[in-house]
Amino acid sequence: MDTANQQRILGYFIEEAKEHLQTLEQGILQLATSVQDTETVNEMFRAAHSVKGGAAMLGYTSIQKTAHRLEDSFKILKDNPVDVDQKLETLFLNGYDHLQDLIERLENSADFSDGDAVEILQQAESNFAILDQYLQQLLSGGSTDQADVSQQVTTILKQMLQVFKQPDSPESRQKLHLACKSLSQIAPNEANWQKIVATTQTAITNKKYPYGTIAQVVIKEIKQAGDYLTAGQAQKLVPSKNLQQLAATAGGTSSGGTVVIPTDPQGAAVALLKTFNKQQITQIFQIIKSRI
Repeated sequence: MDTANQQRILGYFIEEAKEHLQTLEQGILQLATSVQDTETVNEMFRAAHSVKGGAAMLGYTSIQKTAHRLEDSFKILKDNPVDVDQKLETLFLNGYDHLQDLIERLENSADFSDGDAVEILQQAESNFAILDQYLQQLLSGGSTDQADVSQQVTTILKQMLQVFKQPDSPESRQKLHLACKSLSQIAPNEANWQKIVATTQTAITNKKYPYGTIAQVVIKEIKQAGDYLTAGQAQKLVPSKNLQQLAATAGGTSSGGTVVIPTDPQGAAVALLKTFNKQQITQIFQIIKSRI
């Protein structure tokens, strides 16, 4: 196949993939309603399936694997009644974000390859592992198993260590921010855990201390907090003085920069969910409500 035909086929794939992404986004943003409609769930399932097939045909394994994980998750929704909550919505939205990121990178780079997407795929796999465990928990009607909590924290902690080994850059700090978002989903209703994660997110943006110093404090903090969470000792989940110092002197937002909010309500909601964790969003809504 000549280059012109390859580019034309790639263009068709990206155009169709963006349409499928729109279907996925609309369905996930209203997941509690979407799961009540069999056809809507089928549409989301088919959208992920189509992206998976197109990526496989073109040889983009990272996109294929990510779309496949979304497809598998939607199949569970197809086959089983599930009570949707905020945590489930956020985990699905995180999975969508990873897929969208990969497709946007493909669209914007003529030299895109799976080698450029290793970190994104690792983040996606971590999110989908948590999503799968949470779906199984919802189906069984049981509570989160402490062994699962430990495994989830360990998996994300290993990813953060790999990122900290890379040179300091806006991209590496954004990867750490995404890792914190995954951490926040492990125990969304545990206020002390959320405070630890939120403080960590802010500390990561600190550019006044050496990157290696931030790494040592953050990794130690998350490891210890994860041990306390696993042991059911939530009362011990208190940010250390070192972490608080890093957060207090960061002088920036948890995302490492200015947050651009679209003017349409749906776009604004997506921007908020991508940037802030559940606790932060709740605080934002409280502030808005108090000023209306």
